[in-house]
Amino acid sequence: MRSCDNDMDQDRKRVIESMPLFDAHPALLVMADGTAYRGWSFGAPGTTIGEVVFNTGMTGYQEVLTDPSYCGQIVLFTYPELGNTGVNLEDEESERPQVRGAIARNICTRPSNWRSTQSLPDYLKQHQIPGIYGIDTRALTRKIRQFGAMNGGISTEILDPVELLALVQVAPSMAGLNLVRQVTTQKIYEWSEPTTTVWEFNPEAKPAEGETLTVVALDFGVKRNILRRLASYGCRVIVVPAHTPPEEILKYNPDGIFLSNGPGDPAAVTEGIETTKALLQSQKPVFGICMGHQILGLSLGADTYKLKFGHRGLNQPAGLQTKVEITSQNHSFAIDPHSLPDADVEITHLNLNDRTVAGLRHKSLPLFSVQYHPEASPGPHDADYLFQQFVQTMRQARLATADVN
Repeated sequence: MRSCDNDMDQDRKRVIESMPLFDAHPALLVMADGTAYRGWSFGAPGTTIGEVVFNTGMTGYQEVLTDPSYCGQIVLFTYPELGNTGVNLEDEESERPQVRGAIARNICTRPSNWRSTQSLPDYLKQHQIPGIYGIDTRALTRKIRQFGAMNGGISTEILDPVELLALVQVAPSMAGLNLVRQVTTQKIYEWSEPTTTVWEFNPEAKPAEGETLTVVALDFGVKRNILRRLASYGCRVIVVPAHTPPEEILKYNPDGIFLSNGPGDPAAVTEGIETTKALLQSQKPVFGICMGHQILGLSLGADTYKLKFGHRGLNQPAGLQTKVEITSQNHSFAIDPHSLPDADVEITHLNLNDRTVAGLRHKSLPLFSVQYHPEASPGPHDADYLFQQFVQTMRQARLATADVN
């Protein structure tokens, strides 16, 4: 058992002394390799276990906490202070926080923002999400970068590192884990809310006069902003559970199929892969984002693999040849480029940091996908054109069908 207690005592004291104390109860973080970090609790008391991953974004912590793709994970925020803008109703990507826990350097307990309705600690406490602050988040991030993402545990109840480590070591690995069943909708519903006019950034995002395109969205853990972008372009969006049979999906006579983001190992989402394979036979336009990109690749015969520590941040460069987009990303797995059927599929984007596959397009069918999040628009709006591209593909398919009939 290794401990950072001695190295961190003075540093941790300086952090706490600079902050207003609130329920400053001791908390313990233990990683699967035995490293222990002592800090203070924010959010709910208790014990939580999950895969510890880091996010490098300087903003958007509420979107991160409520993104279903983080189900099963404890998020380490590299930005040194969390909670400055509080939380609000508009920035939730789902109905509640989806993370197992949160790790921060500093916590702000008195937020300052005109939209804020609650402090971050109170919000996490309300939803029973534990957090720990006052630790050296830079050192922990460097550990994950060097050794890879690993399971960890946060506790305010178990302050013995050996005892908490025993719980961490029996927790399942993210590889092979199907977490979609925990986050997918349990009922079919329609989404009609577009991006609000206050936040709309693209004058091209508007429905064509007299046109309604029906999109069925397979919910592997969909973010609300994705649905808003589809609605902003005039789509009638029908959201269905991930296990919905293909024949039921096709009863809606959709103009297009959307494959959403989601948590866990995409290869373990066998029902989603089989459904997508069946839907491809209909030759309907298909657009996938993040896990949806991986599910589409798997349904076309490719393989996926787990990245060492994944991509989670707001400034990941993605592109090919002469065009580069600054993108928001959040994923642990990637498509193996050597497993792609070269005769049918081409790579449209690479992550320019590590050359992993960030976009695909079928050469003859109206299918395309990206590994990143074009709806997130973390300052740059480089990738919003993909929704417009999906709409245009559906229009072309509708015209082609009308010509045949």
